Amino acid sequence: MGMSGVDDVRDEEHQEPGKEVERELGETPKEALGPAEAQEAPEERPIAKGDFILLHYTGRTEDTGEVFDTTDEEEARRAGIYSEGVKYGPKLMIVGEGEFLKGLEKRLEGLKVGEEGEIVIPPEEAYGERNPDNVRMVPYRVLRSKGVTPTVGARVEVDGRMATVRSIGAGRVQLDYNHPLAGRRIVYKVKVVKRLETDEEKMRALIGRNFPNIAPESFEVKISGERVRIQIPEEAFYEENLQLEKRTAAVEIQRFFPQIEDVEFVEVISRKA
Repeated sequence: MGMSGVDDVRDEEHQEPGKEVERELGETPKEALGPAEAQEAPEERPIAKGDFILLHYTGRTEDTGEVFDTTDEEEARRAGIYSEGVKYGPKLMIVGEGEFLKGLEKRLEGLKVGEEGEIVIPPEEAYGERNPDNVRMVPYRVLRSKGVTPTVGARVEVDGRMATVRSIGAGRVQLDYNHPLAGRRIVYKVKVVKRLETDEEKMRALIGRNFPNIAPESFEVKISGERVRIQIPEEAFYEENLQLEKRTAAVEIQRFFPQIEDVEFVEVISRKA
């Protein structure tokens, strides 16, 4: 029993200079760490239904590779689908709420923040199968009487429904009321940029998507029990649909936070120096 301690000391004494047994250079021995340091960082929780996340994505058709939707401005320009009025950047998704394609939301569950992935969605969980009953022949003169001038390939609105003009001939127009991507497999390249954790973050994101021209971080949000107070930045005063945007933001906050009874918007005009 008494000799084991001596052997341990001798082993340490005969180590090569600058070298430690079973330890990398610069590594702190576990016994020297405090309780908090010795614990491993908790593993990132996978995305689950009900999470508020910010998502980057690009959607394309599997058969032709045609990009039809993206949050990336450069990708939109390359694909020829860039729109001046669209605000590019990661989009708010509340997983499972059905605001995006069902097949996309379902397959996001299990990913982690910062993770990228490619998701393939069959037609039935994307834009549906093609239905031949949704293809109609309409007299050209009927469309003209409704103020519609059809051209092949154009998307037109007829009696409140959107259709694609497939052909024109002999005074008749073939209209396809199926979604343009019906019957096609869809591929989404996605990246979960962030999960919003606090109620303030989530509310600010809801406000931001209803004020598309204003940065969400410009809004001050203060929660006090059953009331939330939102200070509107001065640049929002000139929004054409300010009252509608306030109303829809308040309705969404009360929908996702049932404990909130009152939503108060405050507009402060400060004296200019």
